[in-house]
Amino acid sequence: MRLIGKIVLITGGAAGIGRATALRLAGEGAVVCIADADGQAGQTVVAAIEAAGGRAAFTQCDVTREPDVREVLEQVHRRFGALHVLINSAGILQGAFQQVEELDVETFRRVLDVNVTGTFLFCKYAVPLMAPGGVVLCLSSGGGVRGPSSSLAYGASKAGVHGLGLTLQGQMEARGIRVNIVCPGAIDTPMKRQNIRDQAAVRGEDPERVLAATKLGDPDGVARVLAFLASDEADYVTGTIFTR
Repeated sequence: MRLIGKIVLITGGAAGIGRATALRLAGEGAVVCIADADGQAGQTVVAAIEAAGGRAAFTQCDVTREPDVREVLEQVHRRFGALHVLINSAGILQGAFQQVEELDVETFRRVLDVNVTGTFLFCKYAVPLMAPGGVVLCLSSGGGVRGPSSSLAYGASKAGVHGLGLTLQGQMEARGIRVNIVCPGAIDTPMKRQNIRDQAAVRGEDPERVLAATKLGDPDGVARVLAFLASDEADYVTGTIFTR
């Protein structure tokens, strides 16, 4: 229960790593605010947290729309009066396995808008609510930071999130706000499963057979890392963290 008293906002908290993180942090005593485009899935996560005795709230949000983001943070401020931790988990993967000449500019822009601009907007409106001791965690990826991605757009966007986080870390140091960038590996999420199916189809293989034979990491493994980073125990941890 190391997160008792912490108000945490998780973008993309309705599925994948975001969902696992919401459940994990609520179980450790945090009040969890979820922002996601999927209203039904978001409410389902809140119901699961409350059924387990935790506290949670949900706001439907398009992370690319500044008014939506501003409204989410205004609601957090009105309801809880503070924000201690922001976890930027919202992200999409499109344009996988397309050569550079095949990838349309609309897809490229859409991926960067959700993954990079969405992260920027939440940082922009969350940081003013944070006192010294606040934490910002940005979800990047091994793809685009330590190696290539199946998608030019996704790789570019995750490199952008990584660079944004590193630069924000320098800005926030004087304010006493810690910033970490977390780069997960191959994790069992709906997005990764679809990516594996798409790769199999490109190769002419059976997508479900390839998926069944692929070893993927548990999203809760990443959630445990994020829970630690969100806690005061991680106040000596800086920079980029790579996970399985």
